[in-house]
Amino acid sequence: MAIVSLGLDLARIDRLEAAYGRHGERLLERLFTPAERAYCDRRKARFTHYAGRFAVKEAVMKVLGTGWRAGVRWRDLEVLRDPGQAPRVELHGESAAIAARRGIARILVTITHDAGLAAAVAVAESE
Repeated sequence: MAIVSLGLDLARIDRLEAAYGRHGERLLERLFTPAERAYCDRRKARFTHYAGRFAVKEAVMKVLGTGWRAGVRWRDLEVLRDPGQAPRVELHGESAAIAARRGIARILVTITHDAGLAAAVAVAESE
């Protein structure tokens, strides 16, 4: 395996919470899958976890080299976490196709939150 690309992002937790205050559930439905929402909504500090997932999605867009264009949609980048395991990303739709064209076999991610910020790193690997 070889590293194909690296992405990093920071998200302000209060900024996401303020956006929710303006747009409500419509914002969460646009950005997050039902599984992501279920995970975050079970947490005491739910917007901390939403911001972490948002940061992962931004970091993965950087790994893919697309940003918000080329057919990449927020919900096509899904951040999942099995009990006792590290978070992982599943790509769907055009995001998965872009990854395949770039030779990306796997994307590793890590998330952290502190001092009102959520941070994420994504590392794309080839076979």
